[in-house]
Order: sequence, then structure tokens, then C-alpha cells
Amino acid sequence: MLDWDKLITDCRLGLEDRYFQNNEDIRSSFQRDYDRIIFSSPFRRLQDKTQVFPLPGSIFVHNRLTHSLEVASVGRSLGNLVSVHAGNQTLDLSLQKKIGEIGSIVSAACLAHDLGNPPFGHAGESAIADFFKRGNGKKYKENLTEAQWCDFTCFEGNANAFRVLSHQFSGKRDGGFALIYSTLASIVKYPFESLLSGGKPKFGFFQSEKELFQKIATRLGMEQVSDNPLQFKRFPLVYLVEAADDICYQIMDVEDAHKLKILTYSETEELFKAFFHPETDARTLKSIDDNFGKVSDHNERIAYLRALVIGKLTRECADIFNSTIDEVNCSNTVKPLFSSLPEPSRSAMAKIKTVSIGKIYSDRAVIEIEIAGYKILGTLLDAFITAVIEPEEFLSKKLLALIPQQYLCLDDSYYTKIQSVVDFVSGMTDLFALELYRKITGMELPGIG
Repeated sequence: MLDWDKLITDCRLGLEDRYFQNNEDIRSSFQRDYDRIIFSSPFRRLQDKTQVFPLPGSIFVHNRLTHSLEVASVGRSLGNLVSVHAGNQTLDLSLQKKIGEIGSIVSAACLAHDLGNPPFGHAGESAIADFFKRGNGKKYKENLTEAQWCDFTCFEGNANAFRVLSHQFSGKRDGGFALIYSTLASIVKYPFESLLSGGKPKFGFFQSEKELFQKIATRLGMEQVSDNPLQFKRFPLVYLVEAADDICYQIMDVEDAHKLKILTYSETEELFKAFFHPETDARTLKSIDDNFGKVSDHNERIAYLRALVIGKLTRECADIFNSTIDEVNCSNTVKPLFSSLPEPSRSAMAKIKTVSIGKIYSDRAVIEIEIAGYKILGTLLDAFITAVIEPEEFLSKKLLALIPQQYLCLDDSYYTKIQSVVDFVSGMTDLFALELYRKITGMELPGIG
């Protein structure tokens, strides 16, 4: 049985001894986290960060911001379904009130889950890692510990999101966004350091936030698996955040592909209808036929099917969580809720993954922006890291003047200096990164057309 009383706390990072709830505020502490994130600059910048397809275009496809909003919506539904089930298992009114906030916690974590992702989609993460593995960043290896080097060569957007939310950047307040512990823990999909990533971009926090995560995990009663390298068992609500993300990006990518004519109407309809069995989902299939008899617009038909699929997957993932979380929570093995989907959803999702890899993610436009991202981010990292390492050089002084105050490094260590540049570059929007690349390479000059 999960100890919800310990897992759900309104203790705020950086304000542990000074924070008092305003009794006149109609929002709970957990709801306030959602508002802090949605009104923040890093969240607004997501509107110009690629999800999968290049943007903007004549057809509006998803960017990181619209994706995050949709994930938060699904996450709230998942959390509410879980809170109803968990609340029915206790007569303690105080605990029921806490459990009732699960939807708010999960939606806030979903809203923030991509805040650490760099420009140009997932290719941006690979571009940063590749700069250190095979690019000019290789020369800095001898100045870093093994763990610090792993942080860069396995760069992880999820770990960077935890840093964005919790790190005290120059001139900023302690605690970063000052979110509650439960929200922060819900974001960390892989609760271990990069040394345990196996060379893959799958870890939860950088060395710079290692002690901070340990502090949060200990307060929430998360079970520690090992001390060195540091590893904890997952915070239970991470499973819901991960499921909401999986539901949205896999289903919405198909809808976007249909709008961009990468997939035909017939292909898309077939992919979505595969989630419904003629016997167990007879009423839903009849509803689809009735709706299609009234609506002829293909985009609206696909949107209707997409909504039905998301609703079904949300209910199924909540059921899986409610029935297996106690067992899963006792295991060191991470098993996403999606891996336990019942039929026909399991086979339908497998088909979508195959089509996505074969047709959607291999589309020419997707590949072109990934290639561009590699070149742009590699160049920016090379220029600005050189500048912070050799600040007295003429060009370095000019480049350092372009770095915002919050990213300025006051530490002499190579790790902190390099990380300050990674913070700067990963926080850029696609357009800003492209414009800055053009200017520092001399391809474009201010005021010259």
C-alpha cells in the first residue's frame, strides 16, 4: 500500500522554513505549481521549439508548448481517476484531501516535463551529446570527472528539466521555481545519475543537482537502491506523467502526419479504429458510424477518432496503475504503464510505432530539421564554450557579452562553465538558435538584408 501521506507534501523547494500558505488564495499549493509553470518564460519559449515536424508552416502542427498543454490535460484525467480509486481505500478525511490533489500534481508535472528540451526536437538532445562524444567537445574530457563527462555525453532533456525547475541561476532565487517536492519528483522519469544510464540519454539529474534530488527523494520516502552511483526507486506519480506523454505524442503525431498528408485518410482511420474491438467496443464503434454519417470532413473525423483513442488509453492506463502500482513499486525494474496495455490497444499501439518509425519520423522534412539542428547546436556550443574557457581572447569577450546574466558562470570549474553554456543553448528557441548561428558565423549581419 502506497504511503500517500508521505508521498504528497506541499513542502516547497527553497522555501522549506519560510513558506506559508495564503489562506485567501482559492488555489491549493498543488494548483499553484501549475500556474507558476504556465506563466514562466521557459514555458512560453516552448511555442518555438520543434516537437517533431518543422514549424511554422501553412498547416499548424504541434510544437513543444501545445504538446505540453495536451499532456497536462491527459495527466489531470489520469491523476483524477487514480485519486478516486485511492481515496476510496481510506476513511481518513485529511488523507483523502491530499489524495484528491493527485490530478493537480500530475498535470503540473506534465506541463513542465519538456522544459529542459533543447531546440530542434529530440535531435537537439542528440546534437548536444554528440558534440562532446565526437565533436570539438571531446577535448574537455580530461578536465571532468567520469560522472560529469557522462552528464554531457548522455545529455538528457528530462534531467535538464529538473535543473531548469530547481537550480538557482545567477540573480535568481533559491529553489528555482520553488515548486513542491511532489511535483518535482513526478518529473524525474529515471531516478538515478548518468553513470547508470548505460551510455543512453536516460537519467534523472545532473551531478549539479544530485544532492538536491537526494534531499527531495528522502523527504518523500522514496526507497534508495544504491548510494554510489545514486539511484532511487521511481516516485509513483511518474508513471502517470510518462503515460500521459506516451499517449499524447504517439497519437498526436499520427494526426499531424495526416494533416501534412504523410499518411492518407484511410491509413489514419485504420490506425485509430484498430483500438476498438467489434465485441467489447460495439457501442463505441456504433457511435463512430453515427458520427461519420453526419460529418464528412476528413480532419474532423480523424480528430473525433483521436479523442476516442486518447480517452480509452487514459482509462486503461489508470486501471493498470491502480491494479499494479503496489507490485511495481516494490521492484527495481521500471515498467511503463504502456507495456501492460490490454488488447486490442497493445497491438494497435505496436502498429502505430511501426508506421511512425517507417513513415512519420523518416519524412524528409523531419530529417532535414534534425540535420540542421546538429550543425547549429554544435557550432553554438563550440563558440560559447571556448569563450567561457578562454574569456580573455578578443572574440571570447564579444561572445560572452551575448550570454544573458542568468547564465553567467561565477565558478572556475570546467564542469560549471561548460554547463552554463549548455543551459544557455538548450534554453534557446529554434528561431533564436538559427538567427544566432547565422550571426556568429557571418552568414547574416544586423541591419543588412
